[in-house]
This record gives sequence, structure tokens and C-alpha cells, in this order.
Amino acid sequence: MEADAGKITALANQILQLAHDDILIHLRFFDMALANLRWQERPHMGCVATDGRVCYYDPIYVLKEYQSEPGSISRLYLHVLLHCIFSHSYHAEKLERENWDLAVDIAVENVIQEMRLANMSLPQDEDRLRKLKGLKEDAGGLTAERLYRYFRNHPVTPAQREELQALFVRDSHELWSKEGQTSAEELSISEEQWKKISERIKADLKSFTKMKNGAETLEENLEQATRERYDYSEILKHFTVRGEDITINDEEFDYIYYTYGLKQYGNLPLIEPLEYKEIHKVREFCIAIDTSASCRGPIVRAFLQKTYSILKGSENFFHKVNVHIIQCDNEVQSDTKVTNDEEFEHFMKYGKLNGFGATDFRPVFAYVDALKAQGEFEDLKGLIYFTDGYGIYPERMPGYDVIFAFLDEDEHRAPVPPWSMKVVLESEELEET
Repeated sequence: MEADAGKITALANQILQLAHDDILIHLRFFDMALANLRWQERPHMGCVATDGRVCYYDPIYVLKEYQSEPGSISRLYLHVLLHCIFSHSYHAEKLERENWDLAVDIAVENVIQEMRLANMSLPQDEDRLRKLKGLKEDAGGLTAERLYRYFRNHPVTPAQREELQALFVRDSHELWSKEGQTSAEELSISEEQWKKISERIKADLKSFTKMKNGAETLEENLEQATRERYDYSEILKHFTVRGEDITINDEEFDYIYYTYGLKQYGNLPLIEPLEYKEIHKVREFCIAIDTSASCRGPIVRAFLQKTYSILKGSENFFHKVNVHIIQCDNEVQSDTKVTNDEEFEHFMKYGKLNGFGATDFRPVFAYVDALKAQGEFEDLKGLIYFTDGYGIYPERMPGYDVIFAFLDEDEHRAPVPPWSMKVVLESEELEET
């Protein structure tokens, strides 16, 4: 029995090596990715699965798949490799798993289909192409992110999901959960490594002129994998100001003398604590909301809720603040002043969104300048403008920091003015709050 198991393992390894070489010959810019994906035998699992560092395989499963269709192992190998290159496993915990798992499988199979590698063609590829064509028309694109948003907004029926899984699922994603991973530290290193590999592939792809088929789709997915991820809470630090807050300053207080005085003289400490310290907190700023037709109400509220959730923390928010929530399409529709977190909560619960016309950014800046001239602000730190980005920017730089916060990446969006900052937030990231 052990001899038979050894033969099975040896044959499976040989098949996987052939698949490795097959990919390397046809897609030589994947050389670094192939070198970084280690394969490890795991008998009786009945599938192939990766955690982003190691790809585990059942030797018997590999043999059966190869016997059924020789090209299926090269296809499976490339499918798993693309998951790693596109960093699909590292975002799974934050999202709805059923929709994300289906979206990423369709995305990588679409890339493989468009490469038109004859040695990896399989039965039902014509059915897959027809289904991909329909999905592209409906979702507007076939990256994992676009498909995920489409499935969230247009839930598939159990029968439709079963059909899509039969066509596009190849590997198991069970190791993408935290329980199936090794350690957070190792995974964070691995994710950074895969991002560097993706950057390398993206650069090599532009000089690899022989590859015509699938290059555009591959590049589109690589852009998503390598684009900068924004930490919105870090961005908000631009709007903090130095000020005094009533709290014990531990850095300038010696507890030894204080407690000694209490011990010796009762309620007479030798040194009183300094009950204030200078810290960076949010005091005055504006949130401008683009209420044009392209910015949906639920997304706007999700953005406000996320902003509020970050700011209301005691380390970020003064007890008394001066925040203006300004709604504008092509003119200012409303301005809600908030002076504490209770008023913010009231606005979130009862406030209405007004407008939904065209977009012009200039009225908001003119309005805020007028408020400053009227003495509404003592020290206005900045303005966050949540928008789709399709509007008219002001030509003049204002006297405060400006962040334009966009919903999802859009290559057709005009660049922001050089005096402003830009942050791109994912729909699913906002909808988590």
C-alpha cells in the first residue's frame, strides 16, 4: 500500500511539474509567480486549495482530473496562480464569502479564456464564453471587484449560482479563512510579496509584445491587485488640530510624589496632576456630499457613517466641535451644523438627502469661503468632498486642506487639482460599516 501511495504521489508530482512547465513556456512573465507558489501533498482532501503561500493538493484528485482531461491540470494550476497574483484570498474575510468566491473564480477563468491557450481548452468552454459575455454586459466588466458588486446588487438564485459554480469553480477556497491560515504575520508578508510579483508581471507584460490575447483583461485585473489601498482613518489625520483637552497628562505627572502625599497627609497630594494636555484632535471641518444622481443614497449614508465612526473615537474627536455637512449637486442644497456626536447621530437617523441634479464642485467652496468670512470658523482645518468625480473643479486653491473621496476606481475620471488630496473608497468597504 505504501509503495502504491508513493507511485501515486510521484505521478501527481510529475503531472504538476508538466503543468508548471506548460505555463512557463506560454506565459514566461509568470516565472516569479510560479517560483513563489509552493505545492504540498495533502492526501484525502479531494481537491486543490491554497492559502496564498502553499497550494495543497490531493494526489488521487490530480490523477483523476488528468485522466479525465489532460489539459485540466494546467488550467487548474493557472487558475490557482491567478488567485494569488490578484491577491484574491487576502480580501475574502472582509466580504460576503459566497459572492466573493464566485466572483473571483469567474474573473480568473475569464482571463484564462481570453488568453486562448489551446493546451488548456476544456469541454464547455463555449458555454463559459456565452455566460461571460452576458455577465460582462450586465456587470460592466469582469474583474472580481465588479462582479462582486454586481452579485451584491443583483443576487443570483440558487439555481443560477449552481450553474455558475459548475462552469467556473476549480479550486477550494476553504483555506482563505483565518482558521485555515498559518499566522497573521506570515500572511501579511506573503500578501506584500504577491503584490510585488504582480507589479513585476504588470511591467513585463507591457514589453511582452507577442501576447495579444487576454493581455487587456490580465492588465485590468493586475491594476486592481496592485493599486494603492487607502486607509481612510489615516487620511482623516490631515484634519486634526492641536488643542487642549481636559484629561490627565500622564507624561508630566509623577505618581510617586502624588501617592506619597495622600498617604502621609490624607487628602493632600504633594503635586496636583496637570488636567490638560496638548493633543491632535478634530475640531472644525466640513463634509461635502455630492448628491447628484450618480451618488446613491445608501452609499452616501454609508460614507457618513464610516466618517462618523472614525471621528467619534475619544482619541480623534473633541467634545465640542464645529462640523458642517453640506449637500450639493450643481448648487448648495443644505448645510447641517454638528457640534457634538449626539447631533451627528440625529442627522444620521433623521437627515434627508437633497438634490440629485448635475455636479459642480465650485458652489461648495464659495459657500465655505463665505462661512469663513462671516466668522463661522476659528480654525477650519479642511473639507472632505465625497463625489463620483464628474464635476467642475474650482481653479483657485482654498485656504484649507481638501480631500476628494471617490467611490471605486474609475479610469475615465478627470484628475483632481494639484492642491487637493485623493482617496478611493470601495463600495464594499463602505457597506461593511
